[in-house]
Amino acid sequence: MEWFTAPDYWLGRLVFQRALAGVYLFAFVGAALQFRALIGTHGMLPVPRHVRYVPFRRAPSLFQLRYSDRLFAGCAWTGAAFAAALAAGVGDLVPLGAAMAMWAVPWALYLSIVNVGQTWYAFGWESLLLEVGFLAVFLGNARIGPPVIVLWLLRWVLFRVEFGAGLIKMRGDPCWRALTCLYHHHETQPMPGPLSWFFHHLPKPLHRVECAANHVTQLVVPVLLFTPQPVASYAAAIIVATQAWLVLSGNFAWLNWVTITIALSAIDFTGLAGPPPAAASRGAPIWFVVLVCAVGALVLWLSRHPVANMASRRQAMNRSFDSLHLVNTYGAFGTVGRVRDEVVVEGSADRVPREDGDWRAYEFRGKPGAPGRMPRQFAPYHLRLDWLMWFAALSPGYARDWFGPFVERLLAGDRDTLRLLRHNPFPDAPPVHVRARVYRYRFTTWRELRETGAWWHRTLLREYLPPTRLTESSWSEPE
Repeated sequence: MEWFTAPDYWLGRLVFQRALAGVYLFAFVGAALQFRALIGTHGMLPVPRHVRYVPFRRAPSLFQLRYSDRLFAGCAWTGAAFAAALAAGVGDLVPLGAAMAMWAVPWALYLSIVNVGQTWYAFGWESLLLEVGFLAVFLGNARIGPPVIVLWLLRWVLFRVEFGAGLIKMRGDPCWRALTCLYHHHETQPMPGPLSWFFHHLPKPLHRVECAANHVTQLVVPVLLFTPQPVASYAAAIIVATQAWLVLSGNFAWLNWVTITIALSAIDFTGLAGPPPAAASRGAPIWFVVLVCAVGALVLWLSRHPVANMASRRQAMNRSFDSLHLVNTYGAFGTVGRVRDEVVVEGSADRVPREDGDWRAYEFRGKPGAPGRMPRQFAPYHLRLDWLMWFAALSPGYARDWFGPFVERLLAGDRDTLRLLRHNPFPDAPPVHVRARVYRYRFTTWRELRETGAWWHRTLLREYLPPTRLTESSWSEPE
């Protein structure tokens, strides 16, 4: 069945699979290192409490059947081990069926995590990793050529990621149509990176060019992915370049990295790779052909929901339409903030809290805090608490479920929670009181940076949480 495989894409598949395994590795390591404080048995949003109210059919997960922190850690580190093995190329050294099983394990384990992760895992890139990870199971290994159907399905994912994002911008904030959104975005994005300050201070005409280029990349270029080569390769390369620009300008977990990974699968590397290895030119077994065709039909059937969503004037952003996250809709930054507010959390050892008392700030790893601290690069590693703190500043409603438990754990000196922070100002004993206040942040000017060394200027706006202390009924120490 010569129509079924495209041997010339063997290098594109190899690069795609190694890169995707690398993204999986970051996802699983992040889950292993952060879960206890977030969704563990004594976490802010515990899994055992969640699964009591969510049936298995709505959120299939291994942890619906049984949960313990030890089991979760074992699953996360097992997923990381499989991802590392796949990144090292082990999947190409085993029979086709075994390679498919190796790709199915991290997909199933990460699905189990996402489906009990609640608000901590309610990001578009979680569904994107699962959707692409599912297709990777059927992409084969070095023993056969890449299946044409799966290569086209990957382009379909890439199209929806880019085109959906472009549509939601054009339908959303008027600043996208006026080409002025980037006057603000680099400063107000969820987690700025080390170069965001410099991007923000680019000349406004260049920001307008950035906006216009973004519209072309997201609304025109994706259509070219379905044209013959070399045009499709040029389109994918443009998407890679655009995503690399976004990598430099901010921290968006692995969203940009997995998008780059998908785009690489659409590039024809024949001129660089030479002829395919003999093994990649072999015909695929009939059972594999039937299975891949069935997967293709399933994806096309499930795609009716994302297509209808993109066509709707009320387009939803980052939504899954099935509990397995097989085919999803994507989009980002339909609205861009004009100002940046940050919740600053402080503690005090004073028995009686005073406005002018000795309040010490808890510093987070990624989100802005001390004005003199330059933003750091963390992506593709995902700092989940830092990201949710950005939402908390937008509206207390976004933090209703978890902010109170977070404060309780600071008051109790919970080690797992403190490990998520960059700095614990109370290393010897937890504070007596914790409060939170909202500050308005802005990037400093070139002159302010030279004179003060500060990257941010901030102004106190209001109280977010009044001084709060721990009561005996609000916290029970983990056993």
